Amino acid sequence: MDLDMPKKIFIVDDDTMLTEALKDYLTRTTLNEIHLFNTGEECLKHLAENPGFIILDYYLNSVQKDAANGMEILEVIRKHYPNIHVIMLSSQEHYAIALQTIQKGAEQYVIKDETAFEKIASLIRELN
Repeated sequence: MDLDMPKKIFIVDDDTMLTEALKDYLTRTTLNEIHLFNTGEECLKHLAENPGFIILDYYLNSVQKDAANGMEILEVIRKHYPNIHVIMLSSQEHYAIALQTIQKGAEQYVIKDETAFEKIASLIRELN
C-alpha cells in the first residue's frame, strides 16, 4: 500500500465518545479515511469497501442488546476477508481473552487505557 494514500479504517465500538476521540487522534497522527460503526453488524455491511484496518471492540452490545460481540464479528471478518488487519480493543485485561482474540485471527489486542490510541496508531503504521 502506498504510504501517501489514505488508509481506510473502520472503528467498531458502541462507545461513541471513544470512537470520536480515536477518530480525531488517528486523523491528527496518520493519514486516514475513517468510518465509525456502533455495531459489528453495521461494519459487516460495509466490508466490500475493503478497509485496510478494523479496530474492533470486544464487547458490542450496549447500544443494541442483541448485537453480536467482537469475537463473533472477528470470526465473520476472518472467514470472508482474511487480508483485513483487525486490532481488537477492549477494557478486558485478562490474558485468556487477549490470547483467544489472537487465536481467532486478530493481529493485536489493545487494552483501553491512556496509551491505547498511541498503540493503535503505531500498529497501523507498523502493519501498513
